[in-house]
Amino acid sequence: MNEYLLLTPGPLTTSDTVKQAMLKDWCTWDDDYNLGVVQAIRSKLVTLATKSTDYTCTLMQGSGTASVESALGSLVAKEHKLLIINNGAYGKRMAEIAEYLGIDHCVLNYTETQLPSCDDIEKTLLSDEKISHVAMVHCETTTGMLNPAKQVGELLSRHNKVYILDAMSSFGGVPFDLADWHIDVMISSSNKCIQGVPGFGFVICKRDLIEESQGVARSLSLDLYAQWQCMENNQGKWRFTSPTHVVRAFHQALTELEQEGGVAARHKRYKNNQQLLVAAMRDLGFQTLLDESLHSPIITSFYSPTANGYDFKEFYFLLKKQGFVIYPGKVSDADCFRIGNIGHVFENDITRLIEVISNSRYWL
Repeated sequence: MNEYLLLTPGPLTTSDTVKQAMLKDWCTWDDDYNLGVVQAIRSKLVTLATKSTDYTCTLMQGSGTASVESALGSLVAKEHKLLIINNGAYGKRMAEIAEYLGIDHCVLNYTETQLPSCDDIEKTLLSDEKISHVAMVHCETTTGMLNPAKQVGELLSRHNKVYILDAMSSFGGVPFDLADWHIDVMISSSNKCIQGVPGFGFVICKRDLIEESQGVARSLSLDLYAQWQCMENNQGKWRFTSPTHVVRAFHQALTELEQEGGVAARHKRYKNNQQLLVAAMRDLGFQTLLDESLHSPIITSFYSPTANGYDFKEFYFLLKKQGFVIYPGKVSDADCFRIGNIGHVFENDITRLIEVISNSRYWL
């Protein structure tokens, strides 16, 4: 049993039953793994993502960033140009990936506390007709901001652009339909709102896009088309070594998501956790970095106390000793820390956290 809850943007605290699912070894040549686990996961993820039958799912070894790199490097061809909307560390990371891979791109930059503007995006599109693809982060966990993914999708659909959404920290915890929001490509990972463990990510993509992407990839191991073809033609077989234990844990996590009541029920729990947290923290004298209207139900940034005696590391280890792990801030021009409320975390956990924080304000 863990000595503490992970109140971070991931990895997350998982259920005992998800952990127990990793206690068996699997042969990757057997149908009970490839058909019973891998193919079942691929199908369930598409069903979670959209009612449309136009999409397909590919699982990819590695961190969530590996799947972002796989999607960008495999779907944006040399003749294409990518616009990246950046208002945090993960938008910036997509720009770094594009730079590394030699993808023709431009970046629309905002500060970490600014909400991207559809007017700005449209002006950028109109100023550069070469732009064919647009990438944005849905929940920017740098601050906890939820970006306007639906509105951007409607805009890009009118301009006939391919829309790539990094929904790493929102998929499974925020209800949306890819087709309804005009999302062509969505990327997430095993250790976020589905509440599995780290080890692989996935790309849910319009079938016609991935069918046309053969030969585009700039990497052997991150060739999304080749991975998709292998899984399609070999009933769930991975090209290279499958992270079997992680995959089986994710299968169990999907079952537990269904048992909870699906994405809508999980979103309700996360939202309740976040609202309870913010209200109680304000009562204790902490202020949020973002305005209420910009908050996601995933993670919240709080300004650090200004008292001379305050030190984040001391506060962090004091909380950890009492069963809670929070996260340092990642904002360039604000001293803050973050508290996540996703994972196997419930209202009584947030209530206990608040009591611990209340009694741990040693700087008062």
